[in-house]
Amino acid sequence: MYFLLILFFSSLIGITFMIGNKLLMLQNGQMTYEESAETFLKAQHLEELKHSAIKTIKKYSYAGLVATIRFYFRGIFFLKKKYQEIKIKVKSMHNKNPIKDSENKQEISKFLKIISEYKQKIRAIKHRIKEEENL
Repeated sequence: MYFLLILFFSSLIGITFMIGNKLLMLQNGQMTYEESAETFLKAQHLEELKHSAIKTIKKYSYAGLVATIRFYFRGIFFLKKKYQEIKIKVKSMHNKNPIKDSENKQEISKFLKIISEYKQKIRAIKHRIKEEENL
């Protein structure tokens, strides 16, 4: 941002210096009005150069824009692909971890074991009764 401001003001100062120099030369009589008109005609030639420069800049800016968009989409595709690969590697590393299995195995208290055994026995008895009575 600052670079652009510096560039703008330096070019503005350069333009004012050139115009001031021409005015001083006209006032001192070193240059006539006709000579200054000839320099204006030379500026017409600069206008043609300006138009041709603008055409080439537009052409190359279009090519640059196309290249930038292609690079963007290729980069996004590349990043998605690498992200999937990394995701798969992390899952495989996570599944191979032996510490996980030993941490998840917790010992169940004896009271809960006894209650679960009684529930299973009661279910089995209910199932037998239903079979015998054909319910």
